[in-house]
Amino acid sequence: MNGGDSVSQPLLQVDDLHVEIASRRGIVRAVDGVSLEVPAGEAVGLVGESGSGKSMTLRAILGLLPPEARVTAGKVLLDGADLAHLDNRQLNQIRGPKIAMIFQEPMSALNPVMRVGSQIAEGPLVHLGMNRRQAAERALELMRRVGIPDPERRYRSFPHEFSGGMRQRVMIAIALSCEPSLILCDEPTTALDVTIQDQILRLLARLCRESGTSLVFVTHDLPVVAQVCHQLAVMYAGEIVERGTVEEVLTRPCHPYTLGLLRSAPDVDHPRSSLAAIPGSPPSLVSPPAGCRFHPRCKFAEEDCTVTDPPLRLIDAGHATACLHYERCLDELRTEGADR
Repeated sequence: MNGGDSVSQPLLQVDDLHVEIASRRGIVRAVDGVSLEVPAGEAVGLVGESGSGKSMTLRAILGLLPPEARVTAGKVLLDGADLAHLDNRQLNQIRGPKIAMIFQEPMSALNPVMRVGSQIAEGPLVHLGMNRRQAAERALELMRRVGIPDPERRYRSFPHEFSGGMRQRVMIAIALSCEPSLILCDEPTTALDVTIQDQILRLLARLCRESGTSLVFVTHDLPVVAQVCHQLAVMYAGEIVERGTVEEVLTRPCHPYTLGLLRSAPDVDHPRSSLAAIPGSPPSLVSPPAGCRFHPRCKFAEEDCTVTDPPLRLIDAGHATACLHYERCLDELRTEGADR
């Protein structure tokens, strides 16, 4: 019986996570009650506009919050250990061997005066007990695995000698170097052109399949999520407003914000003459509006939306929304489908 329970237990479980940031304007509630599960071997996407709390959620999971930010409530359970209540020394023993992160801009994440091969070999040296020769061989193997050509020569290169796409491959090799069970990806393809972006996404999806590594993939780009992820959570103003399988959320969005994101993204299957931007701006996280935080921008909003902050509720197996009138999204989609 216990064995069956352990199989069903998610690798990562974020439970009611709250992160506050002290600012001159007041306390910013950057992450406000986020709950998230990542099964072993699966990729979960976290999408939303800039400032929605996606990257802050990742940093809270990894314990890399800026000095002015702090976790005020909630749990971050990785294999049962609560990362939110570990000190930096304890977290350093977990970062690398159990959890790693790929940042948005590799040039700022890589050490500019340290050779690339040495940066990849550092994790195995520190965490896996390898000697320098073994760590160097491990780094060369990873460079080949992530598609860096001529690794024996490029091992001694510095980051500035690599293109943006190749630097991102170096970051992926570093993340994989200690064989972690979970990799956090913070918009790792945003700064890349479309061709290189596609290569990196295919690489991440393949590595995830081959090694059984789980991913949490933060992006504002829905087509990226469709290419890499199994599950999807949509964030708005520090809260998760919809979650479910990628297919379910992208084909049957049940929150007006998710519907707005889809309409503002290009669709090759159903091209539109123009993309529809979501009206208005995201709210202040110092003093968010009462009720549903999206209601000032929502064309479906009713009076109850201005007073009730709806929690996530299941509407189908595995599909949850925080919208009081989600049926209107589905009605609109049906009308659009009938008009095509």
